[in-house]
Amino acid sequence: QGQLVETGGGSVQTGGSLRLSCTASGYPYSLDCVTWFRQSPGQEREGVAAVSRHINPQTYYSDSVKGRFTISQDVANNTVYLQMNDLKPEDTGVYYCAARRVVCAKIWYQSLYVDYWGQGIQVTVSS
Repeated sequence: QGQLVETGGGSVQTGGSLRLSCTASGYPYSLDCVTWFRQSPGQEREGVAAVSRHINPQTYYSDSVKGRFTISQDVANNTVYLQMNDLKPEDTGVYYCAARRVVCAKIWYQSLYVDYWGQGIQVTVSS
């Protein structure tokens, strides 16, 4: 019954910004870690950012997006955001949010133990 709904994708020029949202509903229990993954055609999913679901959340970023992307959460509204600034063509892909009942720790960037996946949303960055 639980689901994750993603919004906010689209097309922008190099240097532009987008904000993705991932809203959870229908969960029978609280989840502890949300990761944003992206996938390009013919490539495996790669974790780009994650946040632990705490009042003072810990955040995690891949080297390729650190300093440009910011992950945050609105606990009251069961929503996690990914603010993407200074976008590059290399950021193009389908972005998925994923939620799981384990702590982020060392597995935040891996697609292991995922309880729910978002539907995926396209982000396209033009040169």
